[in-house]
Parts: sequence; structure tokens; C-alpha cells
Amino acid sequence: MEENNLTLDELQSKVDHWIKTIGVRYFSEMTNLAVLMEEVGELARLMARKYGDQSFKAGESEKQIPKEIGDILFVLTCLTNQMGYSFNQIITATLEKNTKRDLDRHKNNTKLQSD
Repeated sequence: MEENNLTLDELQSKVDHWIKTIGVRYFSEMTNLAVLMEEVGELARLMARKYGDQSFKAGESEKQIPKEIGDILFVLTCLTNQMGYSFNQIITATLEKNTKRDLDRHKNNTKLQSD
């Protein structure tokens, strides 16, 4: 498989171009939110089969997991684009927030300590 190292800005631009040239237009934000939840549910189903107590049904495979992650990222990118947000700004702010909040929290969590 060809390696493709997209930046977050490039990802947003590629999805926007696809929507405008192939997808015709963005679905409404509410429709995309519903589609996102559907895709997350599909990933959850496969994760429950691979890592949980359920077994795969006929036609299901853990090989579908990357496709579902891709579907989630695509729809999340659509939502991000149509609301005018930047993934770069979002993830930078989230990392700063989590660093301030959790600087020592996880290091001090005995549940996370190695045996």
C-alpha cells in the first residue's frame, strides 16, 4: 500500500474537493452527525467481535476495521469543514487542555503502572 502522509490541512482540503466534485455538496450537519454515529456503531460492532466476547458473523471480518475508521475520519472531516473549523487548531487546543489537566494524573494512576 502506498504511503500517503497527508497533513491535517491537506486532509481537509482533499475531502472538501471530493465533496464538491463527486459528492455534489455536503449533507446537512445533522445528517452528517447521524452518519458519524452510524459509522462509529459499525466500528463498535467490529471491535466487540475482535476484542470483546462476541464472534464475527458471516461476512464480517476484522479486516473491515480500517474501512470503518476511514469512514469515521471522512465524515468527521466533513463536519469539521462545513462548520469552518481547522483540525490543526482543534488538536492543538485539545492537547494543551489535556496536558494542563492530566500532567501528573496518568503518571500517578496505579491502574496504569506496569507490573
